[in-house]
Amino acid sequence: MTFSKGLIELIHSAGLNPENIARIAQAAIDEDLNGATDVTSVATIPEDQLGVAQFSNRKSGVIAGVPVVAVLLEICGIKDYKIEHADGEFVSANSLIISARGKVRAILLAERSALNFLGHLSGIATLTKSWVDAVAETKVAIRDTRKTTPGMRELEKYAVLTGGGVNHRLSLSDGALIKDNHVLAAGGVVAAFNLVKAKFPDLPLEVEVDSLQQLREVIDAGAEFVLLDNMSIEECRAAVEIVSGRAKLEASGGLILSNARAYAMTGVDYLAIGALTHSAPVLDIGLDLRME
Repeated sequence: MTFSKGLIELIHSAGLNPENIARIAQAAIDEDLNGATDVTSVATIPEDQLGVAQFSNRKSGVIAGVPVVAVLLEICGIKDYKIEHADGEFVSANSLIISARGKVRAILLAERSALNFLGHLSGIATLTKSWVDAVAETKVAIRDTRKTTPGMRELEKYAVLTGGGVNHRLSLSDGALIKDNHVLAAGGVVAAFNLVKAKFPDLPLEVEVDSLQQLREVIDAGAEFVLLDNMSIEECRAAVEIVSGRAKLEASGGLILSNARAYAMTGVDYLAIGALTHSAPVLDIGLDLRME
């Protein structure tokens, strides 16, 4: 599939991989068609019937996923479309996001997949912005996790960025994160740290600890990035004092919007929020069609 020059530029400017986005979008269309056709549209809509589609959000939020919608439209043969609001924009309810003109059968073929992607990714971006706003004017960054929908990680992490958050590692090979099972297998948290450091000295390395004693041990061993697992606000504050600038600290577990600012004020550097990608509500977006 060859995409328009403008669409390729749009995908690249978003920091996305065109081949990956095309593969995900095509898989969504293939899933909908199941090797056959849209029987309802074929039965009710003349093949050459033209129409205009308008994608609008029913509720306010941060838009994310416009490049994916554009890819879906072009896959379905619709090249005449206009982007009214770009990814990252906070838009009020009932705003026109994208308009498209083409064969109605093609519009309806793209419709559900386009709305699924746009609503899901915009929901992630909107939730991320809520967390970012909750810790505004502190040094804390809101960071995602690998708790993503299988096959959707690149797009879901992109949506987090669009909402103002930052990404943790994209894959298991990007960096090391020593967790409790690694500690168990290695015989201790310092032993695990030393093994990973020796095997992959140039990769980013983060160590999860669940007590202040473990924190002291890994800091003394030379850890530069530590994840504080399920620690209270008071424990996070104590952790910051123990580290005294020698390492970056990330709080994880027990975090909700109402206590985000309190955790941020402890002095940690990151809040790890799995809910950004595994529990974000879908932003309500619909398509209105007009026949020509």
